[in-house]
Amino acid sequence: SEDEIKTFMQLMDSVWSICGKDVITAFDLSMFHKVYDLGGCSGALAKHFVSAFPESNVTILDLPKVVETAKKHFITDNEPCISFLEGDFFNDPIPEADLFIIARIIHDWKEDKCVQLLTKIYQSCRKGGGVLLVEALLSEDKHGMVTSQLYSLNMLVQTEGKERTPSEYKKLLTASGFTDIQVKITGKIYDAILGKK
Repeated sequence: SEDEIKTFMQLMDSVWSICGKDVITAFDLSMFHKVYDLGGCSGALAKHFVSAFPESNVTILDLPKVVETAKKHFITDNEPCISFLEGDFFNDPIPEADLFIIARIIHDWKEDKCVQLLTKIYQSCRKGGGVLLVEALLSEDKHGMVTSQLYSLNMLVQTEGKERTPSEYKKLLTASGFTDIQVKITGKIYDAILGKK
């Protein structure tokens, strides 16, 4: 129902109010002007992005019901640097852009599905562009913040996915064509990984 979608989106919005700015500003992303936030939900990360990098335009690509709810309850007409595109990033074409943001999505899937999506993104990424993954990173010894470990347990129970270590994300990005992969631990709930084309 619309109420359930709205409640879920409000939850996502509250998470990004805690750490959205930290993951968006973990790297200097000012050179990326055309940005797609895949599965961008309420638009909270898009708002942080255009606030930090006002020369950029962010398009949120998400499912039709999510886009409808976001337009109705979360994004106003006073935010001209943010737009929407209805679609399913696994099944529909992904338009060309300088940067793709994928927040809390890769952890939902097994490695082969992750590489499939990341390769599709790589093919749509302009030369010199990149992908920003936002995930709760485990440390290399599979430990880390309690929240990361709990998220990983949750992923194992509810999805095909899991939380991963920085080197596991680097491996996925490398297998998809990305290079110059950098990781920033924010000290908050979520961390940032940047891969370049």
